[in-house]
Amino acid sequence: MSEFVVHSVPGSPFGRSVLIALEEKGARYRLAALAPGDSNTPAHLARHPFGRVPTLDHDGFVLYETQAILRYLDRVCPEPVLTPAYLRQGARMYQVMNISDWYLFQGVCSVIAFQRIVGPQLFGTTPDEAVIERAMPQARTVFAELSRLLGDQPFMAGGQLSLADLQVAPQASFLSLTPEWTSLTAAYSNLVAWIERLEARPSFQATTMARLMAGAGAA
Repeated sequence: MSEFVVHSVPGSPFGRSVLIALEEKGARYRLAALAPGDSNTPAHLARHPFGRVPTLDHDGFVLYETQAILRYLDRVCPEPVLTPAYLRQGARMYQVMNISDWYLFQGVCSVIAFQRIVGPQLFGTTPDEAVIERAMPQARTVFAELSRLLGDQPFMAGGQLSLADLQVAPQASFLSLTPEWTSLTAAYSNLVAWIERLEARPSFQATTMARLMAGAGAA
């Protein structure tokens, strides 16, 4: 199969989801690394008119939006299957993926991780504690719900790794770098164990920021 090209900023949780999927599939890919700010260049806007990451290029077929890319990869690279065969488990997978986009990223990671990590490291800003505190009620609701949905299962949609795990885990891992992580997960040992279990997988280890920056993220 021809090579997949992923245009993304190393360290982006959304980009990491796509790279993990490619690693799990054993697919041949190349990370076309973007520097912060490159997403607004004419070259990238031609791929993604909204200036976000990642985008996927597969033989001239260009696709953006992480959920769309993940679903495409699961169809075009059919093994191992990352979508549950059973209707209810598949529905749960899609539900969790949307929780990730609309509630975990929007209003939680987009606020807390930006204030604690992205802003200080890339823009030299100081975290706004009031802004972070306003995001915490939603963060607590998200973590309570993810913990409830996970229950005692090994993965978000049941007994097998699915696209839901690939989408949620990079967001959660990014948030784990903030001091808020300890309080958010204090009552949810199942979520902590889930993240640790996923981060031990070769696909996750191959897509860490350190590995990507060292040039070890492309197969």
